[in-house]
Amino acid sequence: MPDDKAETRLTDRLDPARANALLAALGRSERLDAGDALPPFFHQLYFWEAQPPEGLGRDGHPRTGGLIPDLGLPRRMWAGGALRFLAPLRAGKEAEKRSARETVARKTGRSGSLAFVTVRHEIRQGGALCVEERQDLVYREDPSPDAPAPVPPTARGDETLARIARFDSTLLFRYSALTFNGHRIHYDVDYAREVEGYTDLVVHGPLLAQLLMLLAEEQAPLKAFRFRATAPVTLGEEVTLCRDARSAWVRGADGRQCMAAELEY
Repeated sequence: MPDDKAETRLTDRLDPARANALLAALGRSERLDAGDALPPFFHQLYFWEAQPPEGLGRDGHPRTGGLIPDLGLPRRMWAGGALRFLAPLRAGKEAEKRSARETVARKTGRSGSLAFVTVRHEIRQGGALCVEERQDLVYREDPSPDAPAPVPPTARGDETLARIARFDSTLLFRYSALTFNGHRIHYDVDYAREVEGYTDLVVHGPLLAQLLMLLAEEQAPLKAFRFRATAPVTLGEEVTLCRDARSAWVRGADGRQCMAAELEY
């Protein structure tokens, strides 16, 4: 295990204006006031740890070292995670986020060396534990130009509720700004194509997860949400957000599965 600092603590006052900005960006009409419960996963809008330019890596993320160890692998992906919602976070009130690195594992796959980093987060407000989160990150080598493209799984077609979602550059910009996500694959098309090997700008995995959580909450308040990203969604794509009683997923127009989630009410 790397011996870098493996724990952090951050505090933030959960400004309702930031949550309302995301609701507006997503085209939703509801608005929150101080004291209102935040929708699930809206804690992604808070607890920024801003770094000066020299503290950033080539991809726009903070340089590795500390909570995320330097593993010598330049490409980062948020591959999935799990959340448990124990109590609502209230807008306008101070909260604390405690993060700890849990595991680091290295493997070799078809695309070369891989590293898997698991980080645990706990968010407390008023002394009460409100959210537990596991974040699964994957670090990998730069893509080889002659490497075959991975074949994504085929998505299910038996949903009981479906919603079309489209992603333009304005939404990607606004979500990056609101979450202070500097990853260049979301706004620098030359970097996304020439360095990381994508066909276009990439839709944020957490944004897809957020949309699935909001869709799930139309049925009942979520107690837990576990998700896994399986294929990227890129700028201009139209996808279908799908849900049944206990699961949710994102299906591309070509039928591929882009994300799959398990729901607990």
